[in-house]
Amino acid sequence: MRDSYDIIVVGGGHAGCEAAVAAANLGCSVLLLNADLRSFARMSCNPAVGGIAKGQIVREIDALGGMMGLVTDATTLQFRMLNRSKGPAMWSPRAQCDKQAFSLRWRKILETHCKLDIYADFADIFLFENSKIAGVHTTTGAIFKSQAVILTAGTFLGGKLFIGRTTFEGGRIGELASHGLTEQLVSLGIKTGRMKTGTPPRIDISSVDTSRLLPQLGDAEPERFSYLDVPSSIQGGSPQMPCYILHTNEKVHDILREGFKDSPLLNGLITGRGPRYCPSIEDKLRVFPDNDSHQLFLEPEGRDTNEYYLQGFSSSLPLQTQLDALHAIEGLEEVKIFKPAYAVEYDYFDPTQLKATLELKDFDGLYFAGQVNGTTGYEEAAAQGLMAGINAALKIQEKEPFILRRDESYIGVLIDDLITKGVDEPYRMFTSRAEYRILLRQDNADFRLTEKSFNLGLASEKRYTIMASKRSQVDVLRDWCYTTKVRAADVNPYLESCGSTPLTDSKKVAELAARPETNLSELLKIVPRGTIYPKEVVEAVEVEIKYKGYIEREKAVAKKISRLENLKIPEGFNFDGIPGLSIECRQKFNRYQPRTIAQASRISGVSPSDISILLVYFGR
Repeated sequence: MRDSYDIIVVGGGHAGCEAAVAAANLGCSVLLLNADLRSFARMSCNPAVGGIAKGQIVREIDALGGMMGLVTDATTLQFRMLNRSKGPAMWSPRAQCDKQAFSLRWRKILETHCKLDIYADFADIFLFENSKIAGVHTTTGAIFKSQAVILTAGTFLGGKLFIGRTTFEGGRIGELASHGLTEQLVSLGIKTGRMKTGTPPRIDISSVDTSRLLPQLGDAEPERFSYLDVPSSIQGGSPQMPCYILHTNEKVHDILREGFKDSPLLNGLITGRGPRYCPSIEDKLRVFPDNDSHQLFLEPEGRDTNEYYLQGFSSSLPLQTQLDALHAIEGLEEVKIFKPAYAVEYDYFDPTQLKATLELKDFDGLYFAGQVNGTTGYEEAAAQGLMAGINAALKIQEKEPFILRRDESYIGVLIDDLITKGVDEPYRMFTSRAEYRILLRQDNADFRLTEKSFNLGLASEKRYTIMASKRSQVDVLRDWCYTTKVRAADVNPYLESCGSTPLTDSKKVAELAARPETNLSELLKIVPRGTIYPKEVVEAVEVEIKYKGYIEREKAVAKKISRLENLKIPEGFNFDGIPGLSIECRQKFNRYQPRTIAQASRISGVSPSDISILLVYFGR
């Protein structure tokens, strides 16, 4: 084995795997350190990828040449496009996955990459030369040198698990915690804190009376995450597996409340903040005391296992309380569990200490990505890992950094929120966090990002060619819709069938497609046309036509804001010398060190007058 690499990635979760492969694909030699070689990109919580806003992130990862979309497609058990009843900005793909196959697929990708080595160990000391990273020392005494290190340790730094009053160390149940790195970084002045997350029990589905539960099935025509022309496992013929919907009741709630006295979440044993938008069952009962029922979901963890995940029942209550409560749920009277619910508390680092590249401001070559930055979710972690891997490689190669704007991607929103606003609870992405969400749809991530990545050398030529072909087809079909007329006699039967006003004379296809009641694919059946377009092309054109006004308005707003994004602030600038700024504003600017006027405007507490002062000072 070699003892020197361009980049070392510490931690083989979703962030670490994406970081390692991205850097290796850009030509760097990479070492990935992970304590357990069976746990690459392990699905520690729910066995699913995507969901509201998260699905958009996964499609962006794929458009950039990341691997999460392809791995998800290869291991899909069920696919659903969420929010179809809402506008296209809200459509979000989600897939249930075989979690063991997911990790194995990732391991194969990592092991077969010629630029990437794997080593099973914990890093316990960062090696520095002055303020520049130089490598890592491991718990087995190994020393590896490098020009950059990416820390993606997830919940393992100082990890502590809780089941009632029982506590023990670990990053996940059955896996050791990691020590040394947090203590070293704190001694160097890095700000840290504690956060908490949790996971529900794993259920033996053979002990559940599923005839009394409501099945939740996948889409009849399942799509996939990747833009590449590789069918997903279920598109290739594997049957979709059902989820099941069930509910708690008042008896369940009474049993759970009896265990509150032993809840580490409520008795002070856990001090870290938990995720507001993924609350434990204890939190649900406290926050919504008048609800007599809460919805739960049983989700399959694999095609060849009886293990199911009980979504919505995350808990840190004692084991016996959990079992008694589960047995009071309809259909679970005889339930057996494979694993109890538990909470985990862990170290994270204030992400405002990072640059937009996810490199620490004060330590050259050291990058943070994933839950160590205070985020929650596989998708958010993978996105950060991808961007950290890209930027670490570009820096070593003495190239310009790769930074995505808020109007270009959810990934840009994610990173800008982290480094500008910081976190006081685990950060989860929502569509509401993106002010340009009609531009950042799940269907157009390839149009937004693939060419950028191809120019970096990350996205493959095949990926770029597929994107260019799709764009060409969209352009041709869109132009045809705006130039081709359809006769009233031909289209009126369809319009009447869908409750839309009939025509008195001919209209262009685009005018009809703009109506909320109509469907472009149906209109294309009425108007003769030789070319048959793929579903994704027709949907893309229909969205552009129906939401043309909204799209143009958001583009105009984004263009105005982009002018402020282009107004750079010198690195390390001292804001104390700018007259007129409030003391609070100066302190925040000096702390967060915004890199542009636009970023400065997004810092909490900064007023429009403060931004006007900056514009005048910098001669704009």
